[in-house]
Amino acid sequence: MVGIYVCGITPYDATHIGHAATYLAFDTLIRLWLDGGFQVRYVQNSTDVDDPLLERAARDHVDWHDLAREQTNLFRCDMESLGVIPPDHYIAVTEMMDPIAAAVDSLLERDIAYRLDGDVYFDSARASATSPWTLGDESHLDVATMLALSAERGGDPERPGKRDPLDPLLWRTARDGEPSWTTVLGAGRPGWHIECSVIAQAFLDIPVTVKGGGRDLIFPHHEFSAGHTAALSGKPLAELYAHTGMVSYRGEKMSKSLGNIVLVSDFVAAGTDPRAIRLAILAQHYRHDWEWTDQLLAAAVSRLARWENWAVRLSSTTMASMTVSPPAVDSPSIVDAIRKAIANDLSTPHAIALIDAAIATGEPATVATIDAIDALLGIRLRYRRV
Repeated sequence: MVGIYVCGITPYDATHIGHAATYLAFDTLIRLWLDGGFQVRYVQNSTDVDDPLLERAARDHVDWHDLAREQTNLFRCDMESLGVIPPDHYIAVTEMMDPIAAAVDSLLERDIAYRLDGDVYFDSARASATSPWTLGDESHLDVATMLALSAERGGDPERPGKRDPLDPLLWRTARDGEPSWTTVLGAGRPGWHIECSVIAQAFLDIPVTVKGGGRDLIFPHHEFSAGHTAALSGKPLAELYAHTGMVSYRGEKMSKSLGNIVLVSDFVAAGTDPRAIRLAILAQHYRHDWEWTDQLLAAAVSRLARWENWAVRLSSTTMASMTVSPPAVDSPSIVDAIRKAIANDLSTPHAIALIDAAIATGEPATVATIDAIDALLGIRLRYRRV
């Protein structure tokens, strides 16, 4: 059994191409594992209460519950349209308030957390001294860089009274006008990193095989999720951390805060085949930064048409002979080459190039090749069955 935890969305403006690129990368990994005969348990969270969500709801004069539910449903529909294998457990943070509060309470009891004006913070120094984690283990960043990223990505390093400016919030005591839950800690709601730590421990064996997300989660999110888990369980959170590159649009990183997002649902509503969107993304290597353009999508639409034309040329004679007496070996060279390409750091661009090359040489499509494209790349090509 292999376990994978991929950090989910904060559902207030889903799903842009950057999101899709992350989830398609880990979908490719899961497909590779399944193809190799592994049992896979996949968990993903949804941060369905957080400051950006509450701010968007207030701006648009809508109930935050309704906004979160609407955007979560849109995200899941987008993933389905893109052919992403769904998680075994898709867990909203609002479902986990009591377990999260109990975990924070445990850290308080062991002096690995402390209260500050009602809020609860993680004591990074104490955790580093008493658990198999030291601040910086996962991010490998210097303190100055951590401080800058903490301020940029939801931390509060300037807050007076913290034992260390980098200590992250575990529990936010109730504020007027904000949602809160009554728990062993009193009324409030969780910090960001503790939710993923608790959800991972509840639904997966620790350490998980892979903890995944975008590169912008390396610090502080994955760093402190690892710290919280080590402090709570005495074990590392993950055997391997994997991160996707950033997707830009019109020269800047695609970001909801910048407003330069390109939504999957807009393309689908306009009639774009979701398989073409998937192909456009898989043509980029998951670890590299890249820019979304209209030309990328146009190239993917053309590629999909070529692949479909190739697949549909499976003759009735070939199909009939295979249904009666399948050959012992069916196009092993290209199928094995696709498999090896993806096994090499999920090199979907290489796998796509192999298929393009086979088509260009006139090599006929076979059922095995088309099934491999479906299983490993998630592109289901239509062909004539007899």
